[in-house]
Amino acid sequence: MPSGLVALLDDVSVIARMAAASVDDIGAGVAKAGTKAAGVVIDDAAVTPAYVTDFTPDRELPIVWAIARGSLRNKLVILLPVGLLLSEFLPLAIIPLLMIGGLYLSFEGAEKLLEMFGGEKHGETLEDEIADVAAFEKQRISGAIRTDFILSAEIMAISLAEVAEADLVQRGVILAVVAVVITLAVYGAVALIVKMDDVGLHLAKHASAAAQWMGRMLLLAMPKLLALLTSVGTIAMLWVGGGILLHGLHELGLAGPANLAHGVQHAVEHAAGALGGVLGWISYAVQSAIFGLIVGAFAAILIHQFQALRGKN
Repeated sequence: MPSGLVALLDDVSVIARMAAASVDDIGAGVAKAGTKAAGVVIDDAAVTPAYVTDFTPDRELPIVWAIARGSLRNKLVILLPVGLLLSEFLPLAIIPLLMIGGLYLSFEGAEKLLEMFGGEKHGETLEDEIADVAAFEKQRISGAIRTDFILSAEIMAISLAEVAEADLVQRGVILAVVAVVITLAVYGAVALIVKMDDVGLHLAKHASAAAQWMGRMLLLAMPKLLALLTSVGTIAMLWVGGGILLHGLHELGLAGPANLAHGVQHAVEHAAGALGGVLGWISYAVQSAIFGLIVGAFAAILIHQFQALRGKN
């Protein structure tokens, strides 16, 4: 009996060590994947506030929560199982699917810029007379979730590439953890951003002179910050969309555009000395955005011409 108990305890200790090692591997995988995906996370946080601005204060958090739920559904219900299945059985399909998403982001960003600089507006805004506010809100939420789907796909694809050597179960757990953590971080930040004017209003009514000053500063700064984030979000769509397209073309054998962009990036890095890393990265981001704008504007013109032709028929 004692020898049997000792053997049992030894087996338990082995299982415990294996479990601990597995947890460590998952933690390391989450950290590695999350770090690599940080750039797209920043883009996601910059894009989303544009879908929430201009609504009444009582609707801001419910809208953020609805988009966050949609984002989690995108990641956990659709992208996670599809990504795992594709990585196991059809890895060649991942790049073309991401490129379709990159084209959509480029189209969205280009259309917003065209409208911003005097082009014809497509879809309602709060400056227009809205017959059904609830339907308009639902439309905004749906648009945000569609955009989030592309950004989430990029996040999940980057994360998946970073843990490709892990087994299927570990990959699944790592991607699920990354999805939840990133969604909470992004939409927590978005909720904080869109409610900062309410915080400022509360502080402005405080008895403390310092609190009142801080409140007034927040009230003055938040409209400008939200306007800035709207512009940054549009540029981020072009940057991410163009970057996906450049990378995808390179992977599919059309390396010319990506090689040209990387060549400019390396030239900037060598010329800029100590600031080479930062300025080189910025140069590649700018080139990605320009490429996304060109492709997206071309797609927007084609789509609008097609819609016009359908309207005449």
